[in-house]
Amino acid sequence: MNKQRKAVALISGGLDSMLATKVIMEQGVHVEGINFFTGFCVEGHTHAIKKKDKAKPKRNNSLWVAEQLGVKLHIVDVIEEYKDVLINPKHGYGANLNPCLDCKIFMVNKAKQWIEENDFDFIITGEVMGQRPMSQRKETMPVVAKESGADERLLRPLCAKNLPATLPEREGWVNRDELYDFSGRSRKPQMALAEKYGFVDYAQPAGGCCFLTDESYSKKLVDLWQARGNKEYELDDVMLLKVGRHIRPQPHFKMIIAREEGEGRFLQGYKKDFISMNCISHSGPLTLLDGQLSEQDLQLAAQITARYGQGRDAEQVEVNIHLPDGTEKQISVKPLKASEIPQEWFV
Repeated sequence: MNKQRKAVALISGGLDSMLATKVIMEQGVHVEGINFFTGFCVEGHTHAIKKKDKAKPKRNNSLWVAEQLGVKLHIVDVIEEYKDVLINPKHGYGANLNPCLDCKIFMVNKAKQWIEENDFDFIITGEVMGQRPMSQRKETMPVVAKESGADERLLRPLCAKNLPATLPEREGWVNRDELYDFSGRSRKPQMALAEKYGFVDYAQPAGGCCFLTDESYSKKLVDLWQARGNKEYELDDVMLLKVGRHIRPQPHFKMIIAREEGEGRFLQGYKKDFISMNCISHSGPLTLLDGQLSEQDLQLAAQITARYGQGRDAEQVEVNIHLPDGTEKQISVKPLKASEIPQEWFV
């Protein structure tokens, strides 16, 4: 009897990896999924904490995809290892701080290590030639296979017919005739295949789930690195950069101001790590202060905080300042006008 072959699929939570996995499952291959948690792909995070987004589905798309396919999903924490990929990308960044080619090489390499440790035969990705400007070009696809070490054990079912036959195809583990030749940025072929398989309510692919492709987020990360004088970061930094209004009135301190109730509740969890302030004479936002602040800095931060509360037009607003050690004090300030907050302060 022929041995049943086993493959691991990189499951991002998007439609392409979902389809690629299904295509190979249809050929009788045992497939399990793997998702690498870098800290930068948590698409449910921001709308899960926002009250105004409560109608949106709060799901982890990679888990949802695995559930739809009926496959086991292995979630692997690579936060620490990924730092070097982000900070020192051999192939550089995309339009923002997205090291897409290095990222793909890193993840395929981790998948290669995983199949060797777990006696699996090959790796599946949902890549489509020409779909991504950095990592999914005709000239970069061989780079991913070679530099990851996966070589011919890397199979891209959705565009396999545009590429030389891989080991699984040549050995007959999969039928190349039943693979696809998708190319370019059009989503129509994938959507048609999704309809064939009965997939609905799948994640929309526009920007993917990676924060690093977002211009605004990348700007905040650069600002963080510049303020610290190095490119280190922790998971809490990753999360906080996605929440609130970020204002840097002075090079040595930054404010994170909640924009709505859900963000305020989320920021409450960080009060033990930062100086925080909120208006007590009027309804207003919670603000976290990152940096070393003088009394003059606290005064300015309180004026800005008051600007974003219900007392923005009042003569005086009482602001409570909460220190990480639990002590508190109150000050009275005149809110700044919008015109008094320079645009360059906004991160």
